[in-house]
Amino acid sequence: MKPLVVALMGPTASGKTAAALEIARHIPCEIVSVDSALVYRGMDVGTAKPTQEERASVPHHLIDILEPTQAYSAMQFRNDTLALVDAIIARGKLPLLVGGTMLYFKALRDGLDNLPQADPAVRARLDEEAARDGVPALHKRLENLDPVTAQRLKPNDSQRIQRALEIIELTGRPMSELLSGQSRRELPFHLLSISLEPSERSVLHQRIAQRFDAMLNAPDGGLLAEVEQLRARGDLHLGLPSMRCVGYRQTWEYLDGDYDLAELREKGIVATRQLAKRQLTWLRSMDDRMVIDPLVDDYDARVLAQVNAALEQSIVAK
Repeated sequence: MKPLVVALMGPTASGKTAAALEIARHIPCEIVSVDSALVYRGMDVGTAKPTQEERASVPHHLIDILEPTQAYSAMQFRNDTLALVDAIIARGKLPLLVGGTMLYFKALRDGLDNLPQADPAVRARLDEEAARDGVPALHKRLENLDPVTAQRLKPNDSQRIQRALEIIELTGRPMSELLSGQSRRELPFHLLSISLEPSERSVLHQRIAQRFDAMLNAPDGGLLAEVEQLRARGDLHLGLPSMRCVGYRQTWEYLDGDYDLAELREKGIVATRQLAKRQLTWLRSMDDRMVIDPLVDDYDARVLAQVNAALEQSIVAK
């Protein structure tokens, strides 16, 4: 019987953090963040990062591990997470993977072993080109080199466009060709996938709006002050994956004078809704997930019950 690992997934504002902390109150566990924005230091408000109190109550991993100037690939996430899972299991605790970056979950489940590791020099040059020429120009280049990958990426998806171009430079082959020969690899543990999927989209949209308003109105200037501090560093720009995170790009553009505060709020909420829609599309493609509605009053207790049941089954099997 393989050891149990729990993946707690869901769109933004679906209640993943609260459910994870409920599990941690009853089961010895450690949380591995599955979030491409939480890896960055200095980006706390706009990422809805767990508070210091929450992080003190249960060990958290893959949070605040990079500067916003750096990039973090799905392959790096997979390698880091596999190592963390081994270490957490060795400590006799339950690994709890929590987040909404679906590409990371896919990389963990299916593997990306055919793709090369990131090259800092190539990344830095592509970042400079994105800042100078714009991300759509890089997308145009990708269309010529790897039309299959370019077709599935939006022209402003800087992180994935730059990764695809990086792979071509490092391997001389398009990413679509490398992925086409990829086979799903068996994980060394049993992954229980629990998905928090709201039954009413309108309620999720309301939560998203409330969360974005809370970010704007947070103490000490909230999201606006946070992005102002990031801009003041002098080494960040909108071509970087960190600054293109939802909420940060819109706030950066507001501080550039592109629109007023009301438009910032509207654009930030719309972008977050679009993110949630993409996350739900990814989730619905996972046939083995267990769906729980986070809008019911005892949803966190239901999540805990499913985890306890899986643990009991694992113990009996052993």
